[in-house]
Amino acid sequence: MARSSLIPEAHLLLFRNDEVLLLLRQNTGYEDGRYSVVAGHVEPGETALDGMRREAEEEAGLILTREQLRLCHVIHRRTDAERISLFFTADDWRGEPRNNEPQKCGDLSWFPLDALPHNMIPYVRQAIQETLRGTVYSEHGWTESSVSAALS
Repeated sequence: MARSSLIPEAHLLLFRNDEVLLLLRQNTGYEDGRYSVVAGHVEPGETALDGMRREAEEEAGLILTREQLRLCHVIHRRTDAERISLFFTADDWRGEPRNNEPQKCGDLSWFPLDALPHNMIPYVRQAIQETLRGTVYSEHGWTESSVSAALS
């Protein structure tokens, strides 16, 4: 049996009061026209924490230390490949969120948790909901027969 070749991704769930920071993808070739969070692939030789810090600064001008970041949810998901989506959060950071990649991002705004945009990437919506429930692991994109219940 062939071994899995998982693609690691780092996502940032930033909450402020009863809001979450979302960005609108554009001109990327993946889920354009849908809201997501600051995120990206973890590069070869880079830890997930360092990848998250890099993406936060590149995309939104946010400076985060490794100590400020904490893992809040993991999704094992299946799309064109198997992916592990690691969701991190932080209670504080340096800088105000700003759109540093206007060619890839049509909007970077805070949204009320009870009024999330209808055009969100489904697994990102799932991660927000599961994080708010305190669930640390879930799955997305698998057939029903292969999906196990989310673990708390």
